[in-house]
Amino acid sequence: MTEIDYVKIFKALSDEMRLKILQEIAKHEEICVCKLMEQFVIAQCKLSYHLKLLLEANLIKVKWNFYSINSSLLTEVFSQKAIKFFQHE
Repeated sequence: MTEIDYVKIFKALSDEMRLKILQEIAKHEEICVCKLMEQFVIAQCKLSYHLKLLLEANLIKVKWNFYSINSSLLTEVFSQKAIKFFQHE
């Protein structure tokens, strides 16, 4: 992973709404965007923006309109490998 990747990841994780969206997605194997719209009382364009940032950070995956967690990336980000990356900077 590069420094740019970490910037995207931590930017995506720095917003309370995106963390809530990520938590909701994590509760399900996959979830339809329509269910996310029901769960969160925000405009569709704002939800799309938050999902876009989570996707760009590779924290979630999408297949059609169904979102799922990228658990392998989350495991890597919060692993010893990531800590070593920052120690060598």
